[in-house]
Amino acid sequence: MSSLGLRFIGHSTTRLELAGRVVLTDPVLTDRVSALTRQTAPSTAADRADVDLVLLSHLHGDHVHLPSLRLLGRDVRVVVPRGAGEWLRSKGFRRVDELAPGEELVDGDLRVTGVPAAHSGHRWGPRSTRGPQAVAMGHLVEGAGVRVYAAGDTDLFPAMGELAGVDIALLPVWGWGPTLGPGHLTPSRAADAVGLLKPRVAVPVHWGTLAPAGLARAPGKAGARMRRLLVDPPEEFAAAVAAAGSPTRVLVTPPGSDVALPDTVRDPRG
Repeated sequence: MSSLGLRFIGHSTTRLELAGRVVLTDPVLTDRVSALTRQTAPSTAADRADVDLVLLSHLHGDHVHLPSLRLLGRDVRVVVPRGAGEWLRSKGFRRVDELAPGEELVDGDLRVTGVPAAHSGHRWGPRSTRGPQAVAMGHLVEGAGVRVYAAGDTDLFPAMGELAGVDIALLPVWGWGPTLGPGHLTPSRAADAVGLLKPRVAVPVHWGTLAPAGLARAPGKAGARMRRLLVDPPEEFAAAVAAAGSPTRVLVTPPGSDVALPDTVRDPRG
């Protein structure tokens, strides 16, 4: 049986153990990200132990979070979108590789392929012209006969169909606030992505973890809406996948929990 493990740490951060390697995606490991606060139990030391490879999908502060990267150490191997390497090295990180959509990187028995994403790649969002810029992307991680698609942040795009048949799709289904800007998947559009990807398993991410400070405790409609958005999007996503008649199994996993992967995914030879 493949030594496959997956933990949803929160937001877009997952811990993937595959082919003898430990991979973190877009690590957010602290209780605060700028004006956002963590709404779930804190990340633990176990979440960041023995990490071999960090995959960064784009430069937004809730995906490239420098305090969280520093918790992993300056010598952890970090993969950034092409064009952002010099900027991250200037922050003191010594093992930085660049990757672009269509390019491949090998780490031990893992192969990582850059995948396009429909999302702003600027550090400060689509309306700013200052700071670093690099194309946003996702990642296809392959090893031990298992294929995992980590979408990063993205809206729906037709080329997702080129990844059809992945074993696990890590799909964003919301964000951190009461509304979504451009370049994001809603629960229904994430279900449409499942129709293109046809994965064995889909794990909803990018939900339930961060919110503007104090908003989830606020009285009235604003607070009530934020509280709903911390729990409803993955369930709405699962319902939309089921309504479409997809055979994909949706594994709604609370932030800070291991994903209960079925044996058919753990052992692709079975």
